[in-house]
Amino acid sequence: MKFKHYLETISGISIYPMISLGIFFVFFLVLILWAVTVKKEKIAEMKNIPLN
Repeated sequence: MKFKHYLETISGISIYPMISLGIFFVFFLVLILWAVTVKKEKIAEMKNIPLN
């Protein structure tokens, strides 16, 4: 638990969890939007890649 104590003493360290949460949220939001808007033909093409 010493490592946690060192992180608590650093000033301004609390911004990093917020940045990582924002990146995580934006990534999955973009991924969901892509999955909803992609054409069915493209999905079928990507589905058959391992078989070719």
